[in-house]
Amino acid sequence: MRKVVGLILLLVLVGFLVWGVVALIHPFGYPSPSEMDDYIIDNAQAETSNNNVVASVVFDYRGFDTLGEATILFTAVTGVLLLLRTAKRKEDES
Repeated sequence: MRKVVGLILLLVLVGFLVWGVVALIHPFGYPSPSEMDDYIIDNAQAETSNNNVVASVVFDYRGFDTLGEATILFTAVTGVLLLLRTAKRKEDES
């Protein structure tokens, strides 16, 4: 009986979370406009001396964010490699 009640509560919780996320997501292709969009489109080339607006956003306006993402990715890959290396050593010792 406890498992059934727990499963029902879990399904209700998951359903509520999915409903909340779906309610917050905009339809694909229709992002919410903001003043920042217009500012970047109008001023990206002049401020960054870059003809590619996407590159200017990624590397100039959001440079520290991109650096942080690269650091997180490097750390994750290093951690996985260390775990796999340790697992391989344990197999070799057995």
